[in-house]
Amino acid sequence: MPRALYALMVGAFGIGVTEFVIMGLLLEVSTDLSVSLSAAGLLISGYALGVVAGAPLLTTLTAGLSRKSVLLALMAIFTVGNAACAIAPGYGLLMAARVLTAFAHGTFFGVGSVVAAGLVAKDRQASAIAIMFTGLTLANVLGVPLGTWLGQQLGWRATFWAVSIVGLLAIAVIARFVPHAPAPRRDGGWRTDFTAMARPAVLLGFATTTLGFSGVFAVFTYIAPLLTRVAGFSEPALSPLLLVLGGGLIAGNLLGGRLADRALVPALIGTILALCAVLASMSVLLESQPGAVVAIALLGVSGFATVPPLQLWVMQRAHGASQSLASSFNIAAFNLGNALGAGLAGLALDSGMSLQTLPLLASVLPLLGLVLALAALRAGRNRPCPAQAL
Repeated sequence: MPRALYALMVGAFGIGVTEFVIMGLLLEVSTDLSVSLSAAGLLISGYALGVVAGAPLLTTLTAGLSRKSVLLALMAIFTVGNAACAIAPGYGLLMAARVLTAFAHGTFFGVGSVVAAGLVAKDRQASAIAIMFTGLTLANVLGVPLGTWLGQQLGWRATFWAVSIVGLLAIAVIARFVPHAPAPRRDGGWRTDFTAMARPAVLLGFATTTLGFSGVFAVFTYIAPLLTRVAGFSEPALSPLLLVLGGGLIAGNLLGGRLADRALVPALIGTILALCAVLASMSVLLESQPGAVVAIALLGVSGFATVPPLQLWVMQRAHGASQSLASSFNIAAFNLGNALGAGLAGLALDSGMSLQTLPLLASVLPLLGLVLALAALRAGRNRPCPAQAL
């Protein structure tokens, strides 16, 4: 694989740490800024909404630039945003800096996916996308625990300074290794790009992504109480168990890329089916501790095995310059699914549902996504897109 893919992976790693590390530092942030824990938690929601809003906006505004220039500009925004988080004197400015940083998130992964796919032969495009997304999974396994530890030892601001340094490193390696290419040809401007997004196959692909990841995050959000209150693990056991989950995320991401390279449609259907099966079986597996270990490993594998097929699907349903916009919209759909899954799970628990039953409910969401995926496949057959290189 080209070294440029690993340069993109560095940027993805930094963005992943920024998105998730705040979860481990909520107590420190709330204490230092004299805000409630729930207010500090809104820093997570604000970031997610920033991704959803920023992905189509920045992708559209930068559509006339070369993709390498866009990636460098996005990492500059990311670096400045994290530095602003580190020096923010109050809660309001910290929230604003988080949203600014989030604006770079969706477009980076969206444009980066198109760049990654264009660096390799057609039969390796999904694997190339998976390598870039490995940075995101590594952020969960290594970056977030390290960033949390650093923030607890030196203060939460130190974590954001450290992530800013990662941003500078990403700028350097992207500038060095990602090849220059002319700006993609745009035949009809932004109106044509957004018209491409309205194709039934593309819209159904976004909906499939949202529903699939709603199921994943309905369980991810409550993984700690599921392991302690249902499976009976002690709190000190959570860290190694989360490493098992993280290892599953990495393996699933790479596996999904390989399967999608071999046969995209079977990979798309098969990975969503596997996710449904894993979620549906978790309620039983969590009844024993060995079963719980197996369950969270399979959850990681099945959850992220869906990412490369879903990403490549929407990219192939678009064409020309519209691919970057479709790819960015799909990243927004992933984040929308994160928020939707967490919200639905919270409502279910508040209404009296038991923790143990939650994964079974969560399995319904990707099942609905599978129905939409089948509809998207039919829509794609009825209206094939032009065969153009990514």
